[in-house]
Parts: sequence; C-alpha cells; structure tokens
Amino acid sequence: MNEKLRRYALITRRIQFFLDLLILAGSFQLAYLLRFDFRVPQGTFTTASAQMPVVILIQVTALFLAGVHSFIWRYVGMREFKAFVLAFWWSALALTALRFTLPDTLAEWRVPLSVILMGSVLGFVGVLGLRLLRRLVYETSERQRRSPRGTEGPRVPTLFLGAGEGGRVAARETERRLDSDLDVRGFLDDDPAKQGMVIHGLPVLGTTKNLGQIVRALGIEQVVITIAQIGRPEILRLIEICQKVPVKVRIIPGFSEILEGRVKVSRIRDVKAEDLLGRSPVELDHESVSEFVDGKTVMVTGAGGSIGSELARQVARFRPARILLVERAEFALFDIEQELTRTLRSFREIPVIALVADVGDETRMRAIFAEYSPHVVFHAAAHKHVPMMETNPTEAVKNNILATRRVATLAGEAGAQAFVMISTDKAVRPTSVMGASKRVAEIVVQDLSSRYTTRFVTVRFGNVIDSAGSVLPVFREQIRQGGPVTVTHPEMRRYFMTIPEAAQLVLEAGAMGMGGEIFVLEMGDQVRILDLAKAMIKLSGLKPYDEMDIVFTGLRPGEKLYEEFEYDGEAFSRTRHPKILIGNLSPYARERVAEALGGFEELARNGTSDEIRIALAGFLPESHLTLPLPEPEGVLSAAETREGAGPHAA
Repeated sequence: MNEKLRRYALITRRIQFFLDLLILAGSFQLAYLLRFDFRVPQGTFTTASAQMPVVILIQVTALFLAGVHSFIWRYVGMREFKAFVLAFWWSALALTALRFTLPDTLAEWRVPLSVILMGSVLGFVGVLGLRLLRRLVYETSERQRRSPRGTEGPRVPTLFLGAGEGGRVAARETERRLDSDLDVRGFLDDDPAKQGMVIHGLPVLGTTKNLGQIVRALGIEQVVITIAQIGRPEILRLIEICQKVPVKVRIIPGFSEILEGRVKVSRIRDVKAEDLLGRSPVELDHESVSEFVDGKTVMVTGAGGSIGSELARQVARFRPARILLVERAEFALFDIEQELTRTLRSFREIPVIALVADVGDETRMRAIFAEYSPHVVFHAAAHKHVPMMETNPTEAVKNNILATRRVATLAGEAGAQAFVMISTDKAVRPTSVMGASKRVAEIVVQDLSSRYTTRFVTVRFGNVIDSAGSVLPVFREQIRQGGPVTVTHPEMRRYFMTIPEAAQLVLEAGAMGMGGEIFVLEMGDQVRILDLAKAMIKLSGLKPYDEMDIVFTGLRPGEKLYEEFEYDGEAFSRTRHPKILIGNLSPYARERVAEALGGFEELARNGTSDEIRIALAGFLPESHLTLPLPEPEGVLSAAETREGAGPHAA
C-alpha cells in the first residue's frame, strides 16, 4: 500500500512539474506576442524560441529555491504567497542581470526588459493561480462531502456582531473551515466607518439598531458576538437586544486566543456567565516562570481541588522535572493524574506522581519530603467554605493553620527553594472563622521566612469562577431545576477571576517573590451577585422575576456584603506585573506567633468552637468575628468546667 502511495505521489509531482513548465513556456511566448502586438517578426520568433529554455530553467530554479515545489497544491494560501513573490523577483533579477552582462557576441540571448517583466508576471501568476484553482476544487468537493448537514438542509443562517479584529479572524476561520455549520450572511457593527465594508467576502450590513430588521429579512437563526475586547455592560446590552428580537446569541473565545491564532469556528459557543466579567487576558513573563519551574520537582498540595489542579496544569507547561500531586480525596487525585498523564504523554515524558496524603499528617508528609525533595511547593490544600467552617472551626484550625505550618516547616527543613501558599481576600479584616484561619496561616508563613533559606510567599485573591462550591455552579443548578435562584443579599458583591487566570498569576508571583511577601492579585471591579444572577437567568432565555424568581435568603454566618484586599494604613507596592501587588504587612513577633500556635494546637485537641473563635479574635485585633455572649455570673465557663473535671471532681 505504501509503495502504491509513493508511486502515486511521484506521478502527481511529475504531472504538476509538467503543468508548471507549460504555464511558464506559454507565459514567455505570450509576453513576446504582447511585446510585438501579436506580430512577431520571423527572426525575433527564432531568437525567442532559443531563449525560452534558458528563461524557463532560471524560473524553475527560482521556484525550487523559494520552496514552491514543496507545497501541497490544495493547501496553498496567503502564507505561501511570499515564496511565489520571491521566486518572481529572483528570476526577474537574474534575467535582467544576464541582459546587461552578456557580451555583444551573445546579443541574441538578451531578453527584452518588457518580455522579462510581462513573462515573469504572467508565469508566476499562472503557476500560483493553478494551485489556487486546485485548492478551490478540493475545498468545494470536501465541503459537499463533509458538510455536517449533508443534503438534509441548509446551514445555520448567522450574523456576526463586531467587524473588528475578532470578526475578521472569525470570518476567515469560517471561510476556511470545511465542516462548519455556519452560513454567515454578514456583519453588524456600530462603527460608522465600517458601514458598507466587505471583510473576507462578508458585508457589513448595518448597526445593532437594524438587528431586528436584518434578522427577519435574511432569516437569521443566530447571532455570534465577535468583538475581541468586550466588557460586561456591552455583552449585557447585546444580549438584551438579541432577546428583544428574539434571536439566539452566541460568542467567540477571548482576545488572547484570537491573538495566538487559536480561535476556531468549532469553539463558537453560547455566552456564559464568565464572559460577563470582562476580565482582560493575563500576560505571563514566560522567561521568569520557566526559570522558576523548569527542571524542578514541583509539589502541589490540594491537587484535586479547583486551584490545585489548575496549578498542576499550568506547571506542566514549563517542563518541570516531575510533578507531585498531593491530595487526600482519592477520586479527585485520580482524575487530575489521568488528565496530566494523557496531556504530557503527547509532548514529553514528565513524571506525574499521585500521592494520597493528608497535609495534616506530619509523618506521611515528612516521608514524602524525604523521598522526593521538592524544589517548589504550591500549598493549595485548605478548607474554604465559609458557612461550613463556622460550624466546624476545629477543622479550620487543623487544616488551614496547623497543617500549613507543618508543610511549610517541612519545606524549609528540606531546603526547598520556594513555598507558595494560596490565601484569600476573606483574610482581610476577617468576619469568618475561615478567613481568620487563613490570615493566621499568612502570619505563620511570613514568620517562617526569617527562619529558613526557602522563599516563603503568600498569594491572596478572591473568588474563582466555577470553583467547587462557588456561586456560578449553584446558580446553574437552580436554573436547571426551574428555580428559584437564591441570593443572600441584594447588595452582596464579590471579586471574580477565572481559575486559569488565578493559577497563572500565582505562578508569576511565586517566581518574583524574594521571601516574606504577601502578594495580592488585582481582581478588577467587584460584581454584584444579584446582577450575576439576573444575567445567568437571561442567558437561559428567561426573564428574571417574571419567568424565574429570585429569592433573598439573608447573609449566612461569617459572610460579608463585600470583600476587601487591604487593611487601613496597609501600603501596597507595584510589581513588574500590572495585576500583582505586594502588601507590605509587618510580621508578627516570633514569640507571639509561637505562643498563639501552641494555643491553637491545644484548642484543636480539646477546645470548643467558642474558645477557638475567641482565640482567633484575640490574636487578630483587626478581625470582626461573631463572639459568644458573656456567660451569666455564677455559671462556670466551658474551660473552668474542664479544669474542674479532674480526679477530685466527683
């Protein structure tokens, strides 16, 4: 079979070469005919016949040197056009040079300049045109063969909203994509300068004010937003316009994917809540991050979680020596291990080692550090659910404070180069046990920075979209079940960023950290949760309050109306990355930290929820935790009761 294919390919190339010779020869003869108005003198005709083999030899050589004959005809496009231009110039220059350097004894070999110019233009246009014709025939036949709808009916009549860079790329991809089910009729754009323009064969038909009229006139079934950089207000405006028509609205991927050439028509999708956040793409300093990770053993704790798993994916891009996935949830660990193994197998062999372990188990974690000696540790393991930690404060202390101290200490003792802890905006003036425990963890990591050569760094950010337990999945499920959608308070606001964005910025901060810093990720503007709920209901094709109710349930224990990223009087410094700031928080005295940790260890073993809450509030004067009411006089406190419950208590 392979021999037959090789023989077929050889025959095809010979036929293609022969066709090129015919076109070049015909072009040269046509140039002479044009030169003499189709009345070539007999002597000149004889001279031209003698010159033709030399001219064709030079032109064919130029084509080979430019790489034209290595192109597959049916795939020739604008990228290959440069090679044809180069071949044209090289051959024309060579023939011109011969004309002016040949001696008078070889004057009959001097090709007239007009013939050189016309023959080169006609020849190379013909050679290129033949290949474009082959591509046209191929694409037409392939489109008929591979059309997803076949002969069952027409493709989906579509309008593109936005005739800028995003629209141009989408139009080009639609034109090239053979199996696309889009029948794009044109663009709408509110820019007056673009009206009447034609982009990749698609006309700009009007503005968004004309949407209803154009949809009805052209039988449009869907509208695709093709604006590269678009914010939440603009998306909401376009969605509202489309819903009034009504017509289905979809969107292309983000601007970063457009610039990197990764936009595919197959990835045009429905508008999601993530699109409403208007986040600009993250630009990583690939050199510094690569230096931070390349060739290193990298450990990720909490690797089965939303942030931990994405950190592992991002780390894998920068050629680490191996990736250690530490996670106590077996199934979550299995999923990320399998995903990374599949991904990395396609490119290079990077060992992915799945380690079932609880970060609070010092014996197990010490054994892992001893065996693998990680260079970089990303500590993402934590309890993060605010209301749940209000009723389980002991677990918040164990996991968020004590386990963090153990893992960070082991990293220091093992001589790790860097330890990066993931923190939260809820650590700022904490009103919850979860937020307070993460603030204590920040202090612990900062304290360890002065004890070891390891660079201890904390990265603080807000909510990530679609992380486990976040509001977006909850809203989706409520809408799927028919409502109502529950919002705690009409004015509740939160910062949001995507999971990949958060993970990338954590990598960047870890690479730039010198030790002891608390980096704060710039989160943009806070989003009102009620607005997000309304937008998600609209995206589902329903009207808020009319077709799907919104119910306010009240703030849950430990929740704030809005989140913060800084304390009063806390100074922030800019870094080289526009989305990363350094919070200059003064470290706590070492003795005070040691005393507090001793107290938290005792409370984790024997303390009550109220005692833990009181201890957190006492250690963090800026906190706003809800504390238990004072007990009436004459009633023993819980601590006094335990003290009295000794051998003589009876």
